Amino acid sequence: MAAPKRAATFDVPETSYEADPHAWALEQANHLRAGAWSKLDSANLADEIEDVAGSERRRLTSAFRIILLHLLKWDHQPERRTRSWTTSIRTQRLAVLYQLEDCPSLAPQVPDLIERAYQRARIEASGETDLDETVFPEDLPYTLDEIMTRPIPWPPAP
Repeated sequence: MAAPKRAATFDVPETSYEADPHAWALEQANHLRAGAWSKLDSANLADEIEDVAGSERRRLTSAFRIILLHLLKWDHQPERRTRSWTTSIRTQRLAVLYQLEDCPSLAPQVPDLIERAYQRARIEASGETDLDETVFPEDLPYTLDEIMTRPIPWPPAP
């Protein structure tokens, strides 16, 4: 993952996290770079660092959700298959691979993240297909291998 661009350093008055999170973040980054450990807001910094981990989990879960949504639609409405469903599945499979490459510590969490993603994908598939939610299996109907490698050809085979 590429390093984010650093914001220009500048002197700002001490800012509370609650008053202005943006200014607080810049200020904390300046303190870190300067080694001004006593000026760090460690409690809020720890929360923000944990939020980064949560964001990475959410990104991976979202990619799985999109794959699962389109697999469900593909399986339950074959007459409505579109090139965009195939494209979404293929691009999100790459997103999963890249995310796991960038954050290998997420690999052990994949089964749980897929389960979470499936719960939402099932609801969304119902809404997008006008099929009752009960049409879609309550339990995840795909293995990880199927999610990541099952052929989804375009144009679909007759």
